[in-house]
Amino acid sequence: MVGQSLIATRTNRTSYLPGVMRPRHGWRQQQGVKTMLELYTWMTDNGYKARQMVEETGIEYDLKPINLRNKEQFDPEYLKISPGHKIPAIVDPDGPGGQRITLCESGAILKYMAENYAPHLYPDDPIQRIKLDQWFIYGSATWTTLAQQYGLFMHRLGEDVPRAQEHYDGVLRDMMNMYESHLGKNEYIAGDYSIADITVYPDMHGHGLNDIGFDDYPNIKRWHDAIEARPAVQKAWTPFA
Repeated sequence: MVGQSLIATRTNRTSYLPGVMRPRHGWRQQQGVKTMLELYTWMTDNGYKARQMVEETGIEYDLKPINLRNKEQFDPEYLKISPGHKIPAIVDPDGPGGQRITLCESGAILKYMAENYAPHLYPDDPIQRIKLDQWFIYGSATWTTLAQQYGLFMHRLGEDVPRAQEHYDGVLRDMMNMYESHLGKNEYIAGDYSIADITVYPDMHGHGLNDIGFDDYPNIKRWHDAIEARPAVQKAWTPFA
């Protein structure tokens, strides 16, 4: 069993991006002690989504790796934050109304962070938000889930299951064809760069770039390369210290 000190001591403090103002939430003084948002994550597709989102806000935060290989997600203290023993999760000591917020599920984290720290990634306009939500939910619930199944049968299972491999290869290519067509008419998935892009990028980077390739998907490649070049993305994809 992982000791209680895992969450209390394993911290990697990141700093503000140059020229980014501190937001209303997420930074305060309590009895002379600075409190920051805590991000619990690991190097998975959903983990990268949350880290990429937090980096996009420019706020200072504590990065707390939860090593899934070592079963650290079952630490009793972590289960208080993420009862389903999943990553990512956040603790915001200074959430809306000054309330302490604990939150798990990558989609919920992306929406929370955008609404409270980076509203340009989740616009207020109701029509824009309706369209963005469609792409965001598709990316989170459909694209990610099926891409994970692709990864399971192609890489992680440890044995060949030809029918499943053929099926999920076709499923992933079908979804990529849809994104390719859509990105031929749009710079980003929902207009401007947003949480709809952040939720799709990790699996597109992992399976699209490294497995299927982008030779037949020039619009996806253009989109992918533009996101990959963002400073926040480069920081989010650096290995844990």
